[in-house]
Amino acid sequence: MSENKNKNFATETIHAGSIKDTYGSLGLPIYQTSTFIFDSAEQGGRRFALEEDGFIYSRLGNPTNNAVEEKLAALEGAEAAVSTASGMGAITSSIWPFIQAGDHVLACGTLYGCTFSFLNEIRKFNIDVDFVDMTNIEEVESHLKDNTRIVYLETPANPTLDIIDIEEVSKIVKARSKDILVIVDNTFSTPFLQQPLKLGADIVVHSATKYLNGHGDVIAGFSCGSKELMTQVRLVGQKDFTGAVLSAHDAFLIFRGMKTLEIRMKKHVENAKKVVKALQEHKNVEKIYYPGLENFKNHDVAKKQMKDYGAMITFEVKGGIEAGRTVMNNVKLCTLAVSLGDAETLIEHPATMTHSTYSEAELKEVGIAPGLIRVSVGLEDSEDIINDLTQALDLIK
Repeated sequence: MSENKNKNFATETIHAGSIKDTYGSLGLPIYQTSTFIFDSAEQGGRRFALEEDGFIYSRLGNPTNNAVEEKLAALEGAEAAVSTASGMGAITSSIWPFIQAGDHVLACGTLYGCTFSFLNEIRKFNIDVDFVDMTNIEEVESHLKDNTRIVYLETPANPTLDIIDIEEVSKIVKARSKDILVIVDNTFSTPFLQQPLKLGADIVVHSATKYLNGHGDVIAGFSCGSKELMTQVRLVGQKDFTGAVLSAHDAFLIFRGMKTLEIRMKKHVENAKKVVKALQEHKNVEKIYYPGLENFKNHDVAKKQMKDYGAMITFEVKGGIEAGRTVMNNVKLCTLAVSLGDAETLIEHPATMTHSTYSEAELKEVGIAPGLIRVSVGLEDSEDIINDLTQALDLIK
């Protein structure tokens, strides 16, 4: 593996994880194999006993996957990473090894819909789960229990972009017990904008489907952290619980996509700021959610822990859900689709799409309004994105 210590972020995106193969390939080879040949029965035994490094079976590790794992670990400042077949594969593989019946999980109230659903489902296994507003640090402290094992959060949160102080949460949690794990979903920020491990988190998870890959052609996830924790994620969470193994071909696509992560994120953010400004000036926009706005709750926290404010925007329009549908049904350039972080600008309706797992009461409690629209600002010319949103907003009567 290449040595990339103390390199700048852009250099790491390109060179971290690179391998030298037999033929001197510049591009990452795709090791399209299910199993690996042992030199001897003794070697096979040693590898299964974890006495010798090396590959056994692609469900347990693959050189192509290993390369992209090393790349993301370098970018997140982690000792190790585990690639998975989806973002939910990463999240569930990072939780299962560390909980058992009778334990307590504390999570932020606003989460990706499937994460929220999963945390509700595990209650059937006698796992106690509480959802609280972690933008208020006192809520975290007051809800920790003697049996708390995991504190789970997203920041910026999906879709309201709530900003949670990772450093403060981690300090409070570790003061209570060093055995409680702090897990942060860093999908919206990517390591270019935010590095939770450096702020005290134990595990960082990603849906690599989004910005890390960046091209809308892969479903994938990652978990990052210490070697000790990642061994549990791989050999218990992934191997024994979820089986959510990323294919070597998809690992190759992510490895290639991540080479342009810094360039893409800079353009995404630049475009998003221009779109926010245009939305602020439109008469039919009632409220804008964006961490870069000085009046946004916990803007100062975002300024402290993020390099910039991201490229996700949510906003409410005058006229509620029907007016929102008018906008979404009349965009010409923006694409009406879930997911985010693609080159294309994507627009969707959280209440009935990505967060449909929330009840009406739960949506109201966490501030996901019926008329809320989520936009993942893409890489098109910002003027074209703004013109498209403007013409659709103009149709609201």
